[in-house]
Amino acid sequence: MSNLFPPPRRLTRGIALGLGIPFLVGLALLTLTPARVEETMPNLLDLVLSAAHRLGWESLDFTRLEIIANVLVFVPVGILAFVLVPRRLWLLAVVAGPVLSLTIEIAQRLALPHRAATITDVVANSGGALIGVFIAIAGTLLFAPHPTSRPPHTQEAS
Repeated sequence: MSNLFPPPRRLTRGIALGLGIPFLVGLALLTLTPARVEETMPNLLDLVLSAAHRLGWESLDFTRLEIIANVLVFVPVGILAFVLVPRRLWLLAVVAGPVLSLTIEIAQRLALPHRAATITDVVANSGGALIGVFIAIAGTLLFAPHPTSRPPHTQEAS
């Protein structure tokens, strides 16, 4: 199966690391600090909810918005995992997001008891990471250069 997915170019891995490291630092700050998002950015959440309601999405409430945000914030985790994991071990990219999410939720439960550590977050985060892996697989299959296969060399009878 690793032949199905050609390895990323060195530049692609470099870009993934260059974007991924600050992203993961931001994710850690978002999830592993005492302040909850709704406490630090209430105006942003109110703005998003009111815009959604004006556009006709009346059923969107804070709980649904939080689930959508959890899915979306983990899509890059799946993409990064697929790009950075060696191709022969590409299935590790599938479990990287759920493992990271579970680790975050356990850390929140143990070290940040005022934060809400929930199974719903793990499921939403894992779903987002899987979407990211599928996006990366699709991008690889569509855009990555594939080695040309040459027919086996046959010797002519002399």
